[in-house]
Amino acid sequence: MTAVVASPSIERGGFNPRTIGMIEALLIPVGALVASAVLFSVFLLFLGKSPVTFFGLIWTGGFGSAFSIQNTLQRSAPLILTGLAFAIPARIGLTLIGAEGALVLGGFSAAAVAIPLVSGGWTPVIGLPIMALSAMAVGAMWIGLAGWLRHYRGVNETISSLLLSYIAIAIMNFFVEGALRDPASANKPSTMPIGDAYRVGSMPGTSVHWGLAAGVLLSVLLYILMSRTTFGFAARMTGGNVRAAQAQGLPVGMLVVTCCAIAGACAGLAGFFEVAAIHGQANASLVAGYGFTGILVAFLARQNPLAIIPVAILFGALQAAGGLVQRRMGMPDATVLVLQGMIFVVLLVSETFYGRIPFLQPKREGGR
Repeated sequence: MTAVVASPSIERGGFNPRTIGMIEALLIPVGALVASAVLFSVFLLFLGKSPVTFFGLIWTGGFGSAFSIQNTLQRSAPLILTGLAFAIPARIGLTLIGAEGALVLGGFSAAAVAIPLVSGGWTPVIGLPIMALSAMAVGAMWIGLAGWLRHYRGVNETISSLLLSYIAIAIMNFFVEGALRDPASANKPSTMPIGDAYRVGSMPGTSVHWGLAAGVLLSVLLYILMSRTTFGFAARMTGGNVRAAQAQGLPVGMLVVTCCAIAGACAGLAGFFEVAAIHGQANASLVAGYGFTGILVAFLARQNPLAIIPVAILFGALQAAGGLVQRRMGMPDATVLVLQGMIFVVLLVSETFYGRIPFLQPKREGGR
């Protein structure tokens, strides 16, 4: 009879690996937020300001009233979409930071397409979907180009996507200040207004536009795509080990370009809502930094499409409270950006703690 030898337990701290991953995914980001708050409090004390007052105003400006909550949700809508634009390529091992460019170019294309639609008398029922599809298509092609360059030409996707963002902003400025400029926009060059009929309204009973609902729906759909389908499994396998994926015969190039195109479509859709729901035309206001804040949102959410929703709401609250902090504490509106920068740095440092938390370290049988 063959003796069966018990192998040492590979569980850590009495937990199975899946539970450990969930604990780390919650504990480390929350710890990073707390550490960022402490560091920022020291910064405020150095300036002679009260941290208690500051964070109290953040709460009041973000969640203190029905108006504040709706303002927060309004600002979180583009952050959900740009967070997805970073998270989806990250699942396949890419670090793309070009969502800002895709948002700007998507919003501009939506405004440009609206000009002949409005002048031609097209009904908004047809015109608005055309604008949205145009924005998503342009965004998909723009970020998809970065993915194509990465896979087929070996160009670093972080650098190429960042440079493509600057090019996208320059393209918008070229047309907005030139051929497509509205003669009536003397102080701030803009395209022709899309008109009230082409504006995206608010969700019933709120002042929050439909971009929030679109972002939440896309988060759920992309979570299912990346976690519950063969495409998502193939993408995760490619992100884990490209050579192993190629050895298994997976279409790595198609997966890379497709994930990048999905990311660009999300950012482009954010641009569409910025034009159709907020500004009513394309101008420099599209360059609001949502694409770069979305990187921070995705980092804190650990690239989980569902977790992006609450994290985006948190950062939407920070942005919504910026004006209140400026008025009540006499501090620049950019104070919130300093806090966001600290959070980003602390988050990067916190990455080193995964797999190193003492009470989650491996314990072999017999207490060894």
